[in-house]
Amino acid sequence: MAGASQESRERLRWRLADESEGPQQALFEQEAPTWRAGHGEFRGLEFLEVKAQRVINPVPPQSRMSFRYTINAYRGCSHACSFCFSRPTHEYLNLNAGEDFERRIVVKVNAVERVRAEVAAKRWAGDLIAMGTNTDPYQRCEGKYRLTRGIVEVLGGARNPFSILTKSTLILRDIDVLAEAARRTSVQTAFSVGTVDDEVWKISEPGTPHPRRRLEALAHLREVGIPTGVLAAPILPGISDSTIQLQALANALVEAGVHSASPIVLHLRPGVKEEYLAWLANVRPDLLERYDQIYGRRSYAPKAIQAEITARFRTAFDAARGRGR
Repeated sequence: MAGASQESRERLRWRLADESEGPQQALFEQEAPTWRAGHGEFRGLEFLEVKAQRVINPVPPQSRMSFRYTINAYRGCSHACSFCFSRPTHEYLNLNAGEDFERRIVVKVNAVERVRAEVAAKRWAGDLIAMGTNTDPYQRCEGKYRLTRGIVEVLGGARNPFSILTKSTLILRDIDVLAEAARRTSVQTAFSVGTVDDEVWKISEPGTPHPRRRLEALAHLREVGIPTGVLAAPILPGISDSTIQLQALANALVEAGVHSASPIVLHLRPGVKEEYLAWLANVRPDLLERYDQIYGRRSYAPKAIQAEITARFRTAFDAARGRGR
């Protein structure tokens, strides 16, 4: 990927208002970012190195999340999932939610030192911190910058509880520091696995490791005492929701030692929906009318559809568990 033009650099909004705090709070320091083109295994990516004002961010009070704070060392994600709900965050920077989100990754190069300072502050109460809520902490660039590893070491050393959600087997690189952290505080890890269908995986999550490799990694993490679970998400209507596909997913989860799982049906918030439907028009144009019927002007599939998919998955999962006893 060619380097960004001077014009595109100038249009980026680096004095970005933090979405949880309002327009008075800047996310990045005043200086312009450093642009670096990826080479070797990172070819095709472009890294925008910035210094963050803070890295531990509060979840908006109105959120129904089970955690109050998050860390996202990166913005954008090379996993390039067609359905990623974080795509619109790039538009806050005047980058686009399509290829820019997948190829132009913002890297908070001071993330480890900021976390170290923020958890040491007297006002910090040691709340659980969730990672992977807005971008994958183990996407490809983590192999270059190692920010997630450094953050895990800091949180473990501070005995600060944390969770990690990922689609990447790169997490196994950090099994040593994760295990050490788990001996000192509460650590929860989870993989997102919405399908084990090869074709669906290839077209909808092209930058991720194969879902069966994720399940192998899950089993390995559990073997060394790191609590690990699965989010069966997202289930894509008309693409990964057939009874055969749900049965295959349930069987794979049970074989990996997963004892409980519930599916999460795709949701398409504004900004994500436009990108997803453009992708759908390219790979499955026959489903466009169905998606208009399901989602229309809404972000979530109707409760009846969610319930029907959930019931079929649970039937398959219970049957798989029964065979394994």
